[in-house]
Amino acid sequence: MVKIRLKKGEGRTISAGGLWVYDNEIAEADGTYLNGEIVEVVSYKDDFIGYGYINDHSKIRIRMLSRYQNETIDDAFFHRLLENALNYRLNVLDDLSSFRVVFSDADRLPGLIVDKYEDILVFEIDTLGMDMRKDILVKEILSVFDEKSLTIKGIYERSDSRVRSLEGLEKVTGPLYGECLDEVIIQENGIRFLVDIANGQKTGHFLDQKENHYAIRNLCRDKKVLDCCTHTGGFALSAAMTAKEVTGIDASKTAIEQAKRNSELNGFTNTEFLVADIFDYLNELEESDEKYDVIILDPPAFTKSKNSIKNASKGYREINYRAMKCLKSGGFLVTCSCSEYITRDLFTRIILQSANDAHKRLKMIECRAQSKDHPIILGNNISEYLKCLIFEVNDR
Repeated sequence: MVKIRLKKGEGRTISAGGLWVYDNEIAEADGTYLNGEIVEVVSYKDDFIGYGYINDHSKIRIRMLSRYQNETIDDAFFHRLLENALNYRLNVLDDLSSFRVVFSDADRLPGLIVDKYEDILVFEIDTLGMDMRKDILVKEILSVFDEKSLTIKGIYERSDSRVRSLEGLEKVTGPLYGECLDEVIIQENGIRFLVDIANGQKTGHFLDQKENHYAIRNLCRDKKVLDCCTHTGGFALSAAMTAKEVTGIDASKTAIEQAKRNSELNGFTNTEFLVADIFDYLNELEESDEKYDVIILDPPAFTKSKNSIKNASKGYREINYRAMKCLKSGGFLVTCSCSEYITRDLFTRIILQSANDAHKRLKMIECRAQSKDHPIILGNNISEYLKCLIFEVNDR
């Protein structure tokens, strides 16, 4: 096995729990290797650090798999990691109908996402190291589910994210195992959703907001609710279980059509879905003097890099300011950020700035994160990406 030696002073992030080795941290290799191959990572003093797979196409040169020198990276290794990932969900989740089975680095399987929708699994593979081991992963995850007496009828691949190009990979979609329909009906907190596993965003549904969807129901009881960036209606339909009326808006016509279908699937008569830009809609709403009891903000990530944090902060500040101006005094704001670069502290400061600009006073009700099937690993900042803050908003 080829040894990759780090520069003097590098490797501290790995020692602190990090899982990535960047190209500028590497001093030398003691031999030749193929991209995607397992390599041994050592310090500049030749002390063992761990094993990972390497790819010269990526700035993240090595993604760590193991810290144990006597561990063999073989089929049995991946079986253990997949079994550990499933066992964690079986222990912490109440509803096992649909959930995230594997959350990439958080489950020591960097580059692999696996979501379960009823009896269908959806794979998203973003790295060369995992892509090369796709057959092993399919075989072992089926074995793990079978050992737990959990039936899987099909596996569908949605490896079509833009980050694959950074790994030198082409986009790939289609069935990997069994028979998969393009759409699956799932149950989430008593609500049915059509999940488009073939063409929907990500793997078809945002499972990370599942617990947050449920958390807003009491706040919305008998209220007039606005759900901004509703996508396929996750927050809106959860609100509709108790609200007087719910309006969901999204810039995507496709998402709005799906939200309408989901509403009809559940027989809701208190929902309306509109195609609209969030900034334009809130501006027009403020000018009309119409007020809501509850406003939910769940926009796409405004930044995917450290370089655009400043501009992203301005965007979050603007939409939260506009939302507060459109709330009745004593109303509720549910505001989210799904960018790992907008930390919880920074996001809280942004909301406070918005409140000051809008001359509002905030009372924090809850500070939430992603659902438990998307675990947060201390020392691995990218695993804590979703923030969901809930406030009562009052006039000063």
